[in-house]
Amino acid sequence: MSKKETTTSSISSKSNDKKMDKIDKKIEQLEDNINALEEEVKLEREKFLRLFAEFENYKKRTSKERIDLFKTAGQEVLTSMLPVLDDFDRALIELKKGEDDTLFQGVTLIHNKLKETLKSKGLHYFEVKEGDTFDSETHEAITQIPAPSEELKGKIIDILEKGYQLGDKIIRYPKVVIGH
Repeated sequence: MSKKETTTSSISSKSNDKKMDKIDKKIEQLEDNINALEEEVKLEREKFLRLFAEFENYKKRTSKERIDLFKTAGQEVLTSMLPVLDDFDRALIELKKGEDDTLFQGVTLIHNKLKETLKSKGLHYFEVKEGDTFDSETHEAITQIPAPSEELKGKIIDILEKGYQLGDKIIRYPKVVIGH
């Protein structure tokens, strides 16, 4: 091989090496770009999944709130009707004492109709009996009096006002007198 051929071959080899280096750098750049894009896609996918989960939670929450709203939509009206029920109860007690049985029966029919109508709307009487143990979560103590017997200490002695609940929610706590 002549010197000229060696020089040409060495130049072409160097030029090939430079081309190969450029290609290798380009490949590295492309691989870096691919990795960066894959990472970006991964982050966007995570954002999307979080956003989707938040939206699903929002839909469930608003649906539950809407159902709760429908359940208690009439709460204000029903609460305003409770004094009327109390008045009916007192009227029935007084009419029972009187001699006019037909008036008592008529008022009883109207009272029962009102109670059934309110019951169909979800209003229920909160059951409390004298002698039950007082629970501050479900009863409202108006006063304490000395207990007539030892076993009535901390128990309900008298019920001054009935309690009512709308569905599972207590809208008026029963007002009671407890023994101490």
